[in-house]
Amino acid sequence: MTTPVVFRATGSLQSLDAVTRAVLMSRAGHRDAELSNRTSAIIHEVRVRGDEALREMALRFDGASLGSLEVPGEKWTRALDELTPALRQSLERAARNIESVHRAFLPTAFETSPEPGVTVGRRPDPHARVGVYAPGGRAAYPSSLVMGAIPARVAGVTEVIVCSPPTAGGEVSPVVLAAAALANVDRVFALGGAGAIAAMALGTQSVPRVDRIVGPGNAYVAEAKLQLVGQVAIDSPAGPSELFVLADDDANPEVIAREMAAQAEHDPDAAVVTVITGQRSTLLLQQTKAALQELLATAPRASIIRESLGARGALLTADTLELGLQFANEWAPEHLLLAVRADSQDVVLSNVRAAGTVFIGETSSVAFGDYMTGANHVLPTAGLARCYSGLSTLDFVRWTSWQRVTPAAASNLARDVGVFADAEGLAAHAAAARYWSEAPVSQLRAP
Repeated sequence: MTTPVVFRATGSLQSLDAVTRAVLMSRAGHRDAELSNRTSAIIHEVRVRGDEALREMALRFDGASLGSLEVPGEKWTRALDELTPALRQSLERAARNIESVHRAFLPTAFETSPEPGVTVGRRPDPHARVGVYAPGGRAAYPSSLVMGAIPARVAGVTEVIVCSPPTAGGEVSPVVLAAAALANVDRVFALGGAGAIAAMALGTQSVPRVDRIVGPGNAYVAEAKLQLVGQVAIDSPAGPSELFVLADDDANPEVIAREMAAQAEHDPDAAVVTVITGQRSTLLLQQTKAALQELLATAPRASIIRESLGARGALLTADTLELGLQFANEWAPEHLLLAVRADSQDVVLSNVRAAGTVFIGETSSVAFGDYMTGANHVLPTAGLARCYSGLSTLDFVRWTSWQRVTPAAASNLARDVGVFADAEGLAAHAAAARYWSEAPVSQLRAP
C-alpha cells in the first residue's frame, strides 16, 4: 500500500491556527551559528592566504588536487562541441530567449526638468566585472550560469567570470563549461562554496575582484554572500525553492499536483503552498491530493518531495479568490502560479504585490520559466519578494546621476536653499547657496 502524502497544513485557510500559519510564513529559518563561524573562517583564510587557501579547500571539501585554479578556454569549447545535439539545441534556445528578453528590458538614460533652468538626469553604467556562481557539485546547473552571464553581457559588463566547484578529479562539470562557452564568459575557475565567493569578493593572486556576485548555491554560498555584502554587491539573499499556486475550482488537479511536485523535488527545505477557491474547492483539494499520491508512486525524487511537503507544504481552500490572493501577497513567493479562469487572470495579476515572478494560467508551467521563456530564474525567496526583484540587467549596472543649474536658476534657488540650510544649522551650505543671489552678473557663467 502506498504511503499517504502528508502536508504540514491542509484544510481551510481561514481555519489555520496561529502556529501553523507562522511556520508556513517563516521560511528563512535561523542562521546557523556553527555554519556562520565556519564560513567566516573560510573567508578569513582566503583574505589572508589567497590561492594557497583555495587549493587547500578544494582538496578538503571537493577531494580535488588543483594546479591552476583557472579552467582553460579550450576545455569549454570542447565541452560545448561534445554536448548531445538535443541538449545543445535546448541550451542555445534558452540562451537566445534570455538575451532577447533582457535586451528588451535594458535600462536607459533619462533626464527631467523640475523647474526652469534645473535639469536632473540619470544614466546606467555597466559594472566593470561581475562574478557568476554556478553550482556543480552533486548537481550541475548550466541554466543558472546562462541566467547570470547572459544578462550581464547584455547590460554591457566588461568582464564576466564564473566559479563552479570541481569534481574529485579537479574538473568542472562539462555541461557547466559548455554553458560558459555558449554565454561567452571571459574566465572560469574550478572553485566552489564559500571559498569561491570570498575569492570573487576579495580577489586573490588568480581570481580578480568583482563588483557584484550573482547565482544560487548551498548554505555556505548563501552565508558567504551575506557576510561579504559590505565588500561586494550581491543579487539577493537566497534560500530553498518555493511555489505558491492560487487556483479556482475550474483548475486541473493533475496540473496543480505536477507543479507542486516539480518545485518540492528541489530540496527537502523547499516550500510549496496551494490555495484553491470556489464552491468546488474541497472536491478539487481531494483530487489534487489523489493526483499527488499517484505521482509520488513513481517519482524518482519522491522521498525529497514527501519530506518537503511534510515540513513546509500546504494544500488549502479559501472562501474567495481575494482571500487566497491576500495570503499569497503575505507569503510573497519566489514563484506564483495563477491557475485561474482566463477572464480573471489580468485582474488577479494587477493585484499581485509580492512575487518573484508570476506564471499566468495553467499552461505557463514554472518549469518553462526555469529554463526556456527567457525570464530570469534567479529570484528572491523566503518572503523577500516583498522587497527584492528577480535578476535582470538592472543588477549589472550602477546609476550615475547628474544635475545642471543655469545662472538664472541658481539665483532663483539661492534664497530657499539658504533658509533650508540655516534650519539644519549648516551655515556654510547657506552661504554657498546665497552667493548666487548676490554674485555679480559677470560671475554668472553658464555651466
